[in-house]
Amino acid sequence: MDAQRGSGTAAGDGDGEFLAAYDPRDFPAIAVTVDIVVLTLRQGALHVLLVERGARPFKGAWALPGGFVRAGRESLDEAAARELAEETGLDATHLERVHLEQLGSYGDPGRDPRMPVVTVAYLAFAPDLPEARGGSDASAAAWVPVGDLRLGAGEDLSKDLSADLPADLSTDFATSDTPAFIEPDAARPRPPEQGPGHGTNGGDSVPRPADTQPPGRSLPLAFDHARIVADGLDRARAKLEYTPLATAFLGEEFTIVELRGVYEAIWGSPLHAGNFHRKVLSVPGFVESTGATAARGGARGGPRARLYRAGDARLLHPALLRPDREAGVR
Repeated sequence: MDAQRGSGTAAGDGDGEFLAAYDPRDFPAIAVTVDIVVLTLRQGALHVLLVERGARPFKGAWALPGGFVRAGRESLDEAAARELAEETGLDATHLERVHLEQLGSYGDPGRDPRMPVVTVAYLAFAPDLPEARGGSDASAAAWVPVGDLRLGAGEDLSKDLSADLPADLSTDFATSDTPAFIEPDAARPRPPEQGPGHGTNGGDSVPRPADTQPPGRSLPLAFDHARIVADGLDRARAKLEYTPLATAFLGEEFTIVELRGVYEAIWGSPLHAGNFHRKVLSVPGFVESTGATAARGGARGGPRARLYRAGDARLLHPALLRPDREAGVR
């Protein structure tokens, strides 16, 4: 039995002659990239990381951070982690706090005007991410409020923007009229914190040089990235119902009020404070008390809120349904 197993699995057994004659050029060339939908909370609002492309194609357009996989030298997960570190400035220690998962693969013909390119998209959640910085091929980077994106507002998210490019890939998007998201509103007021090291409030969006145009009406998202962002948001909103991933947007210790803020920011709707508090504490393993309280009381006074940490549950049972879905179940 062992001899048969060894004969059948011997390395290179019968393959040498085949590989010597094998020519990869007999098949169409195809490249693989990774693109990352990085979500975090800043000033109590859900933000996504975008970079301004500094090279053609789509020079001047805003896009998701990502790049080509170093074929034969790294895995897909390693490529995503590398790109995430390059665009956010996170070191290996901070990367351990980031929840990173595969979102899906996108390979529509013509999605990239250079050549056939399949991209594997990733979804990343993390609290208190640093100011964005452009990588080697980006002119700028910015945290953009998801509420300012015009996703699902009537436009065709899967529209192949590359089909509009000329053959020489000379398109520059500095004067494009195709909207991807509206101008950000004036800076939102920073809500009161409940103590140092707690909460969902990050810093403001990264400052940009005066000659760099911020994301706005005149800049579309490159490639099919609008569709990828929309898919990422759908995944995030769904997973908050049945997994404890909302805690990935918070520090190690947090209050129930801060946890509710995560759900409200991602779901885009207010939640009843008392009902949410009761539901969270009724789910086994969702959160556990630290025995401590926040450094300060709430904005209206009263006792200081209790602090919690993520529990050991991997799935929430019963699930926390979105208000619109909960109404449908009833």
